[in-house]
Order: sequence, then C-alpha cells, then structure tokens
Amino acid sequence: MSSLRSAPSKKNYTARNVGKSYQSLFIMLGITLFMFGGIGSRLAYLQLVRGIQYRQQADNNRIRVIPKQPERGNIFDRDGKVLASSRLSHAVYVWPMAPKNVEWTATKAKLAQILQIREAEIQKRLEKAGYNSSTLVRVARGLTPAQITALAEYHNQLKDVEVYIEAVREYPNGQIASHILGYTGEMSDRELAKKRKLGYRLGDIVGQMGVEAAFEQQLRGEWGGQQVEVDGKGRIIKVLGAKPAKTGQNVYLTIDLNIQKAAEKALGDRQGAIVALDPRNGAVLAMVSRPAFDPNIFTKRIAPAQWKALQSKDHPFVNRALRGFPPASTFKIITTTAGIESGKFKPTTILQTYGCMNIGGTTFCDWNHAGFGPLGFPGALAHSSDTFFYQIGRGVGGPTLIDWTRRYGFGKKTGIELAGEEARGLVADAKWKQENLDIPWSVGDTVNMSIGQGFLQVSPLQVARMFAVPANGGYLVQPHLLKNNETAKTWRKSLNLKPDTVRILRQGLRQVVDGGTGNALNSP
Repeated sequence: MSSLRSAPSKKNYTARNVGKSYQSLFIMLGITLFMFGGIGSRLAYLQLVRGIQYRQQADNNRIRVIPKQPERGNIFDRDGKVLASSRLSHAVYVWPMAPKNVEWTATKAKLAQILQIREAEIQKRLEKAGYNSSTLVRVARGLTPAQITALAEYHNQLKDVEVYIEAVREYPNGQIASHILGYTGEMSDRELAKKRKLGYRLGDIVGQMGVEAAFEQQLRGEWGGQQVEVDGKGRIIKVLGAKPAKTGQNVYLTIDLNIQKAAEKALGDRQGAIVALDPRNGAVLAMVSRPAFDPNIFTKRIAPAQWKALQSKDHPFVNRALRGFPPASTFKIITTTAGIESGKFKPTTILQTYGCMNIGGTTFCDWNHAGFGPLGFPGALAHSSDTFFYQIGRGVGGPTLIDWTRRYGFGKKTGIELAGEEARGLVADAKWKQENLDIPWSVGDTVNMSIGQGFLQVSPLQVARMFAVPANGGYLVQPHLLKNNETAKTWRKSLNLKPDTVRILRQGLRQVVDGGTGNALNSP
C-alpha cells in the first residue's frame, strides 16, 4: 500500500493582491522617510539656524568672566600732596544665573540679611544684567568687618556668591576741598545708557561732581579680568585667559593744600565761598564752599535716610564759588574802570558824597546814611561810598557800564574745567529787562548796577578773576584747576586799560585794606 503526500500548496498571486503588497511597502517607506525627514530638518534647524545661540548658551554655562575693576588715578595738589587716592575694600558679587538654582530663595534671604539690604534690590541688580550673562554682578561694596566674617561663616550656604577685594576711593583730608574734588559713586541707569558705548558697564564707579567728574576719562582706568572654565558645581577648573586692569592716570591740580586749609579755616562754618586765584595765570590756589560734605561717605552704600538728611542741610553739594550772587561793592572796580576809560571822569576827579540822593525821582542813600564828604576814586573805593559811584554810573550811562561789565568776563563762563557746575551769571540790559519784565531800562537800574545791585548775578570765581585784572596790570586770565593746562596758563586777554586806570584801582584797593572798609584784613 502506498501513501501519497500532498505537494506544498502555492499561493495564487493575482494582480490584485500583488498590488496590495507593494502599497503597504510604499506606505511604510513613506512613514519612515517622513519621520527621518522631520528629524533631519529639526537637526538642521537646531544646528544651522539656532546653533550659534545654543553654543553661546552652553559656553555661558561653562565659561564665566571674573571682572577686575581698575584702580582710579590719584589726585594731587600742586606740590604732590595727596588729595584723593584709593584703598582696598571688600565687595560682594553674585553670578547672574544664581536665580535659576533651587537654593536661590534661601541664598538671597541670607545674603540680604548679612548685607542689610532688601531682597528685591539684589534681584533687581541680577535682572538688569540678565540671567544668561557670564559676568559677575556686584550687589554691595565697602563691607564692614562683621559682614566679611558673616559671609565667610555662611559660605557653604551662599552658592554663586563671591567676595572680592577691590580698590575704593579715599579722601585723606576729609571735607577739605570737597567741592573741588567731588566724589565717586555707582552710575545710575540713565548714566549707563549714555556711557555704555564708551565701555562702561553695570556697577561702574564714576565721578559724580568736581574734578572726579571733570577728569573722569583720565582717572577711570580700564577694566581687566579673567575668563575661566567651570564645572557643573561652578568650581574653576581652568583659566582660559586674563587681562590685567589698567590703573587710571594721576591728575595734578593747581590747588595749594596749605592755602586751601587756611581758606577753609577763615570761612569756618559760615555759609559762603572763598576763591584764591593766581592773578598772573589764573591758577586756582584755593576754592572753598560752605556748607561742605565728606566725600568718604560715598565709598559705601548710603541709606536713603542719610542721603535725605545730607540734601536738606542747606544744599551742601552746591559749589557756591561757581554760583551767581549780587557782587555788591566789589563791582565798584568795574564802575571805576568805566568812569575813567570812558573819558567822562578824570583819574583826579573829586566828587561830593551825600547821605542820600534823589535820582530820577527815587531816593538812593549811602550805606552810612551820612556820606563821606569830597572823595576821589581811591578814597571812594577805600570807604566804599555808594553816592560817589551813583554819580559815576549815572555819568557814564547804562550801555557803557554794561559793556565794561562784559569785558571783565561777567555774564559768561570763565572756562574753568568744572563747566558743568559753573553758572554764567547775569548781566542784564535794556533788551533783557523788556523781554523778561516788560519794563524799559531806567536810570535807576544804572545807579543800582553801579554798586553791584539790581539785575546782576556773578560768581565768586568771576569776582576773583575781576580782581586779577588790576593785580596783573590789566589782563583777563582763565581760571583753571589742572596744573598742566598749558592753554589756560598762557591765555591772557588785554583789556587795554590806561596806565592811570590800573594805578587808581591798585591805589584804591590798597587803601581798602590799609584803613578802609577792609581794615580787618590788614594783617600779615
């Protein structure tokens, strides 16, 4: 008996089922190509389009910059005595990416407690820099010994917080020459917006007034720092590059510290100003303004209450030597000049003085309400007789008196380096009075002006410049503070005064001290 095995069966491939097999294959192939295409396009986008940005972010997480603040240049007097220098102090810096860490809330609270500042202030400083910045942000400077100790004690709890030693400003003479020197402080957002193109950065310390501000570019120096690579915990593993900070230039002033101290002592606590000027070349030997301030207080953070108290103390930050005031009887130098130079009065003129005079329907009195009898120019200057100069002013007329006032440099800035703080003053004329008061100029205005009153504002510096004219023989000089300011030292403008005019002015001013109204100053 034999058995028969059936042969393997064969599929019956028809045109319909063959098409279905290829269709499934194409679908799977299409899905695969679509998926790989999407992945490829995403990779291309991330690498080609956003690649630079992501590489920068990765570098920011790996590479950090530790800035090195430059030391400001020193400021010296004419003989090399120190007026402003630097000392070492501690400052606290925070890495901008610190808020991204889970420990930040506790870190910020502890840091604010130690530094005695608000948490919001710390947060605001970091937000200004940007959390992706690779550069440290200073949040406090001028730390006390207690704060330094506390920061060291809680170092393990203060992640991303660094303490560095840096130079801060020091003024060894306290408030002496404070209005000349000014002070330094951290620049405001508004200042930063203006100076960012000049290389300034968030947290920079700049001159805020006086010489510190006027010579900021010479004094500031250049930032340095280190570019370092850090690990995941923020520890430095490699220094990639370093640039040393460049110290600022030293500045030498015309100020004589001994004369400055003598002037400060002479003025005492009285509100006012003193200027001592070398009449030969305009070098400022001393400049005092009261009330004053101690610029050392700005080397650390000032509490709002302390700042408010300083500002309310009769404006101690105003340099009164550069502000406008009625010149009073000092102006009689110009009235004397106008009288003689105009030819209306001879150097030998003698005029009767009175207790009071009626001019243009208005009564004008002498300061002693009695007069001084007959006086010439030297005697009138010595006794400061008002009625004498009323007659001179009325005789020369307003336009001539105003012209000589402007020739002496009144009504415009002197050219001193503190131009931002200097007032031009005011020399009014008929046009100014008509435009501002809608009243015509009168003889009474001229009479008032002849003794330094009325619509007249000049600064103590301008008055000192005026006194230099008779002292140096008739030349207008340019006041200056920079010792090597060659342009200012050599600038002299002749007022073309007659020899007799200079002689009379000198004679009269000498008599003021010898036995006149300034007799109290007749001392060696």
